[in-house]
Amino acid sequence: MKDGENRLVPRDSLFLMADMRAEGLDGSYPIKVRNLSAGGMMGEGTLRIVRGLVVEVDIRNIGWVTGSVAWVQENRFGVSFADEIDPSLARAPIGQGDSPAPAREHKI
Repeated sequence: MKDGENRLVPRDSLFLMADMRAEGLDGSYPIKVRNLSAGGMMGEGTLRIVRGLVVEVDIRNIGWVTGSVAWVQENRFGVSFADEIDPSLARAPIGQGDSPAPAREHKI
């Protein structure tokens, strides 16, 4: 996506807890997902990250999604996903999406 195009993509405003792993850091860290779209998300957390960092986020009913940090502002950040997801799956009750997404297990 070109700069500016991402503002045209529909987003779901929501509040989900998720775990995030970052390139070069051990373990996973809890974050809040504030909005979610097919191509990315806005998160919030205390993890110190920088623009361009490769990360993975474990999103409910979807699994681990790889992306890169697009922007950082204080404790909020944007992640652009490497592959599109179906954000409606994250709103479904845990484990009860119409078609369960295959588990994605990646290590950065």
